[in-house]
Amino acid sequence: MPEAGQTVILRSAPKPARYVERTKTLGISAIAAYEPPWILGNEWFAGSLSRKFVQHTGILSRRISVEDEVTMGLRAVENLQSRAGCDLQNCKAVVFACSSLIHGYIARRFLSAERARREDFRAVAREFVERLGIPSVRAFGINWGCSGYSKAMEIAFRCPRLKREQFMLVVTVNRTSKITDYGCKVTAPIFGDFAQATLLGGADSRRYPMELALVHAAAERQPANGVFFNFHLRENVLVPSPAGGRGFDPRRLVFSLDMMGLGDGAPRAMANAAAKALQASGIRPEEVNLVVPHQAGSGVIRLTAMKLEELGIRCEVVNGLTQNVGNISSSSVPYALLQNWDRLHGTILCPTAAVGKPGHPSLTQGCVILKAT
Repeated sequence: MPEAGQTVILRSAPKPARYVERTKTLGISAIAAYEPPWILGNEWFAGSLSRKFVQHTGILSRRISVEDEVTMGLRAVENLQSRAGCDLQNCKAVVFACSSLIHGYIARRFLSAERARREDFRAVAREFVERLGIPSVRAFGINWGCSGYSKAMEIAFRCPRLKREQFMLVVTVNRTSKITDYGCKVTAPIFGDFAQATLLGGADSRRYPMELALVHAAAERQPANGVFFNFHLRENVLVPSPAGGRGFDPRRLVFSLDMMGLGDGAPRAMANAAAKALQASGIRPEEVNLVVPHQAGSGVIRLTAMKLEELGIRCEVVNGLTQNVGNISSSSVPYALLQNWDRLHGTILCPTAAVGKPGHPSLTQGCVILKAT
């Protein structure tokens, strides 16, 4: 298994025996997004941003949610119901991937027992399906950071075959604002709050026909040379107000990132994930028609495109979608697919990369491969 930072060299590989069968069983029927109404523009930071911030990230503004993660997810599903007309009674399973929930060992260390319980991945996923009105549906709760969509799609891909009119939901939610120190010049302007819901239908479904067949989905953790991500309990933390002003949170658990380390490691990790996905699926680099990577920032994606070109992947790489939403973590790939919905064609490669668990020297990497039907 390659370490983060190593590049995988693609070699021809035969397609697995079940390749054709698996690609025809599940796929994306529809995607819907929810964008919180509160917009925080770069001007709020009053000159504290680095001179080349926009050039490196492409970010001009980001969204902030005053509602919790479950409510944000519900709003995304409501938008999906309006878009796709789906009956939730036909839902077989829900994967709820939330990058702003705090890992258990961190929550138990810094938060009260009651607050720590509200951060539990599985408990939040269970609350989500109960509030959807489908409490008997199987629910998966995960936090794989910016690789959350890849991992969630892997979980869905491994579920048993759907009956004719059944579907699955992959819901990703990011409310990083609740754990952000807005006085930190490095992390404060990067992320935006966002939620999306992806409906996965079967190949023989007439009510929820596939638009994008799911060929491959996987995510994994890889060792790294250092700790890129951690949490800290801080006092008098600067926070924005909806009216555009500033306030202070007396006590807040906030995250920190090694942005230099991530800027180097993320492009390599996405290229590694893409190479492994193509090799596992028996797809040649020249067969890829479009790359829709995690929208970590315009500079990171430019470096990712260079790494992909070294592997022989020379098609268009979607970039520039952070402008009005920021880095929206696990929601960025489905958001990018939605923004490019009418031009998706052929084989679509969706690599992701993210920090590992807080305080651990690791990265995550993943990839989803889709085929337009």
